[in-house]
Order: sequence, then C-alpha cells, then structure tokens
Amino acid sequence: MKAKTMPYPLRLPKGLLELADLRATEERVDRSTALRQLLYAGAEQYLLELLQRGRISLSKAAELLDCSTWAIYELAQARGMTLGATAEGYERAKERLRG
Repeated sequence: MKAKTMPYPLRLPKGLLELADLRATEERVDRSTALRQLLYAGAEQYLLELLQRGRISLSKAAELLDCSTWAIYELAQARGMTLGATAEGYERAKERLRG
C-alpha cells in the first residue's frame, strides 16, 4: 500500500543534505528519495522506542508507518528490540504483587 505524500517546505542542515547526497549516490536514487528514506528510518526507530516505553500502541505505530502490526514486530526483531512483556518483566510484576 503506497502512503500518501504531502509537500512540506523544510530547512535542513548542510551536513544532512550532504548525507542525503551520499545516500542518493550509493542507492542510485534522487536526493528527495534519499531524504525520505532517511526520515522514514528515523521515524521507524523513534516509534520502536515509543513502543518499548509504552508511550504508543502497536496499532497506532502500524498506522503511522502504514504497515501491519506483524511488520512492526519484524522490524523490532531485526533491530534486536523486544516489544511487549518479557519473562523478566512478568516475574518482577508477580513479585510486586506479592508484596
């Protein structure tokens, strides 16, 4: 599913534009595409951090990235991140409940 795009004027630091130019050359895409790729990669990382801290729901993250919830789990796994409850967290919660 192709995401809708909207134009947005933006001032960027020179170094970021140089990075985009480098990516554009390496990936054989234009500068605008390289900038979108870099922005999307940062958005993915930020959303995964929000998910780990419990600040956003899985479904909202999937909606914002225009993908499935399963794709979010795969993305997290590829980056070595754990989403949701862990066995350690479960044990700590049980201990807190016991008093």
